[in-house]
Amino acid sequence: MAWYPGATKMELQPESDSQPAIRPTQLIVHSIVANWTARRTYEYWRDSTNLESHFGIGYGERDIAQYIGTETRADANAGANRRSDGTGAVSVETASNSKATDPWNASQVEELIALGVWVHRTHGVPLRICRTHSDPGFGYHSMFPQWSTSGTACPGPARIRQFREVVFPGIVARATGKTNNEEAPVGLTKKDVATAVWEAPVAAPDTAPDREERPTWWAASYLRAIYGQVVTLQRTVAALEKAVQNINKES
Repeated sequence: MAWYPGATKMELQPESDSQPAIRPTQLIVHSIVANWTARRTYEYWRDSTNLESHFGIGYGERDIAQYIGTETRADANAGANRRSDGTGAVSVETASNSKATDPWNASQVEELIALGVWVHRTHGVPLRICRTHSDPGFGYHSMFPQWSTSGTACPGPARIRQFREVVFPGIVARATGKTNNEEAPVGLTKKDVATAVWEAPVAAPDTAPDREERPTWWAASYLRAIYGQVVTLQRTVAALEKAVQNINKES
């Protein structure tokens, strides 16, 4: 079995030894719909369910753990866990808010990219987005119904967009050493770069009323919020000036 050197090893037993071997051909990303650290995810797999993923990623920097070797079946992907030909998917659960509506933060994006490069180099998973449920490559949980027999929106619209526009292109660029738009084989445009910058996740402001549910904002959201506050302030000042002028006229 293969263990990723960039993750903390938290081996699940007896699953790690008792579940059958796979030949990894895919990497599938998930949101766990909980603001959990990688260790808390491990404890949940260990104590509360007979399901598990290969990896867990929390919100914090370098908060990534591996629970089962990548050449052993994990049970987070339904029909992609292990196929009749012995192939299967590597699964990655990532911390999210309780509605799975937030984007991955910068640390999570970095961990997903680094892990994706390792899976590509270690297991030969091709640098493409899966075209079918059994096609080798990279994907996200809701991409095909065969990966979730009960149906799912995981990892959520914001993260699906990030996967396609930031995470997967980042994996390809780093794995191939092609980091500019002309060389990258994923068709990045100036608009893609602008989107990646302005929709980069940053910590939500301390004063945000929904900070617990949305611990990260897009950078563009900060600009919109600041603009809205400035416009409101300008209108308030203008109204005060007018009120003062009226008072002066009356006096």
